[in-house]
Amino acid sequence: MTYNIEVAHPDPATSRSAYRAHAREWLRANLPSSMRADSVDYKTPSLNECRDWEEAMYRAGLAGMTWPKEYGGYGLTLREHLAVNKEIGALMMPESVGSVGKELAGPIIMAVGTEEQKQEFLPKILAMKNYWCQGFSEPEAGSDLVRLRTRAVEENGNWRINGQKIWTSGAMKADYCLLLTRTGTVADKHKGLLMFAVPMNTHGIRVVPIKSIDGKESFAEVFFDDVVVPDSARLGKPDEGWSAAIRVLSIERATNRMYRPWRFEAELKMLVAAFKSDPELAKLLEDGYYQRRIGQIATEIDGLKGLIEQAVDQMAGGAPIGARGSLNKLFWSETHQAFATFAYEMVSQIKPTASAEALRAKKHFTTAYLFARAESIYAGVSEVQLDIIAQRILNLPKDL
Repeated sequence: MTYNIEVAHPDPATSRSAYRAHAREWLRANLPSSMRADSVDYKTPSLNECRDWEEAMYRAGLAGMTWPKEYGGYGLTLREHLAVNKEIGALMMPESVGSVGKELAGPIIMAVGTEEQKQEFLPKILAMKNYWCQGFSEPEAGSDLVRLRTRAVEENGNWRINGQKIWTSGAMKADYCLLLTRTGTVADKHKGLLMFAVPMNTHGIRVVPIKSIDGKESFAEVFFDDVVVPDSARLGKPDEGWSAAIRVLSIERATNRMYRPWRFEAELKMLVAAFKSDPELAKLLEDGYYQRRIGQIATEIDGLKGLIEQAVDQMAGGAPIGARGSLNKLFWSETHQAFATFAYEMVSQIKPTASAEALRAKKHFTTAYLFARAESIYAGVSEVQLDIIAQRILNLPKDL
């Protein structure tokens, strides 16, 4: 596929609306209908097709907006990032295959990495020259990082790593792992945590795919058996891993895939349009129950938009992400999980003789329903987010 990469980018300092218009026009002109999930022409894109598409977006100025120019970015602000994400969400394009690198590993490397690490990793992440996975969760720890057991021991200028990670998204395709380890014992809790950028082809790393309920193998277990990496793979100082990990999780919960509510809105439009496309199904839209539920979902999506726009305003003003990331994460995961359940209830009534648009919607929302079961778990389970919100936003006592 050939994309129109050589385009002139408007100056956002002159007009942020012009930059958003540029994103809208470029995306709509270049995104193939076969990559739009709401199109009857949709076909699951290959990894290479997704890589080429994301590289084209970057060259067109629609990725790396907030990264410094010296590391391949465009030196813009979160406001431009949000403006572009609104347009990305409005078109039901494939989820990013490089999001771990662009939205998690990259910001951490910029925050705690050496200059050599920044020059080595950051431009390649944006140009889709390598993929990253995130090695945080463990069988005995889950979302509770203070129980992490994967251990790194310093030996003659190198580090020997032993342990296991689970639910590692994209580990099968990844070139590097953003790996969180422990230099001491579990009793040290948040002390002695250390982060690495580990090449996935290092001897001693074994990846075992996990098939999820939707039939896909997007997750994996990753085993580290006497994996030796040089000290140059270390990200930050020893004992800096906890603060780096919290930064990763804050980014993941507050700014990663900021397009979500606009994507959910596009999904809702797809659902309604699919039912309108078939005379028999269109009658359901006149039912008061379905009208109320659709209205409720639309209202919740608008509320999520407001949360994200408020977070961007606050962060653009210099405020740290902090616990608001947990508020955003809880709201989007619970909102979309409920939406997916309702959508599945609706599309389950679609017969094989229905319109092509309705059949496409049935396939999409059946898959979405299955995948959404995990949305209240990955990136931090809802119970953990509620605890963070209670203690750090509402200032409630722990023994309440």
